Amino acid sequence: MSRIGRNPVELPANVTAEINAGNEVIVKGPKGELKQKFSNKVEIKLDGNVITVSRSSEQKDVRSLHGLTRAMIANMVHGVTEGYSKTLEIVGVGYRAQLDGKKLVMFLGFSHSVEVEPAEGITFEVPAQTQIVVKGIDKQAVGQAAANIRAIKPPEPYKGKGIRYQGEYVALKEGKSGM
Repeated sequence: MSRIGRNPVELPANVTAEINAGNEVIVKGPKGELKQKFSNKVEIKLDGNVITVSRSSEQKDVRSLHGLTRAMIANMVHGVTEGYSKTLEIVGVGYRAQLDGKKLVMFLGFSHSVEVEPAEGITFEVPAQTQIVVKGIDKQAVGQAAANIRAIKPPEPYKGKGIRYQGEYVALKEGKSGM
């Protein structure tokens, strides 16, 4: 039995959930609403304010879906109550970011500025010129938006310049040795 899959997901007082035909789960909370369709190989039940996930067989693919489904439902509940955020740091002389309405405008040493439009349900904040905060209720969308921003200028291994996650360690290489 999956250790993660067998744990029930408890809904807080201000969160409601629905399970429709075809294993579609809809979770509504103070921050918004999330919808996700899950495999029919696992059974999702709602009893009062507790969601439980059970599997239909002991096949390997069904066992792996068991824990995944429970974790994704728990992430949906967390997202509509508290939300998710990822913080990115910009390292480099003259590298900076700013908001233009909802758009994120970054100056990263290119001959032009880089503009990023937020996806639906994603917001950007720039508390400092060298910090970007990506916020939203969908954990996957927040992580993907942060990864897309980081991919514009990933940290390089010699001086460490670029965009990195907050707290990310970049191993610096030694440069050429001048004999």
